[in-house]
Amino acid sequence: MSFISLRKNCSSLLVSLALTCMNISSASTLDDLVSINLEGGDVIDAQLLDFYGENSFFTISDIPDSVWEKMQGRSYHENPYIKRSDLSYIRVLHSDYDGKVRLGEMVCNKAIAEDLREIFFILYKNKYPIERMQLADVYNADDEIQMGANNTNSFVFRYITGSNFLSYHARGLAVDLNPRTNPYCRVKKDGTFFVQPKDSREYCDRSNKFAYKIDRDDLAYKLFISHGFTWGGEWKSLKDYCHFEKEINQL
Repeated sequence: MSFISLRKNCSSLLVSLALTCMNISSASTLDDLVSINLEGGDVIDAQLLDFYGENSFFTISDIPDSVWEKMQGRSYHENPYIKRSDLSYIRVLHSDYDGKVRLGEMVCNKAIAEDLREIFFILYKNKYPIERMQLADVYNADDEIQMGANNTNSFVFRYITGSNFLSYHARGLAVDLNPRTNPYCRVKKDGTFFVQPKDSREYCDRSNKFAYKIDRDDLAYKLFISHGFTWGGEWKSLKDYCHFEKEINQL
């Protein structure tokens, strides 16, 4: 069996195990969790986990009115392409860098919502460290601010700089994972080096060893690739080490 076939089989097994363990949360359970005012970044203690069960925290829903209101003028701007009905609101659990269990929340395209729930469920069960996963609007949907805060995120409506083309984040079809230690790195035409977030240049040298580095041996890389995403760390003209995107022909 080839390495590629073996990796696909292992990835398929992980997904199958995740789906076996996961139960689709009922609307009433989701309403209960929303009613106790949990937000992304909140620590989920053992009492809450025991009472609701960890599977109840892995949910997909339409965007709640309260979240939609926060998005206006920040991560969402009126446009003819992406509507509220195209997007989903997901909640997951994740382990932070100190091993605490936290609630993560994210808005993404409906087409990848189930992919993300499966991926983050497996990452959580493996105690894969994600520092924080909050709505982009907490950071005013500012890339530099939220990447510097190491916020894992998906949807932010914006055009690709200097064009009328939508970015994958604008369509909710991309995820940036632990971006502070997995930055965007590019040599500009004038020969200068551009890094985002700006204080993460040291992490552009991937020959160095450091915590939370995404590479081809990383579990997150393997899971995203097995779900049909591509990784910005494999691009030629620039490197976007935190970035995973999935091609979906919607527009």
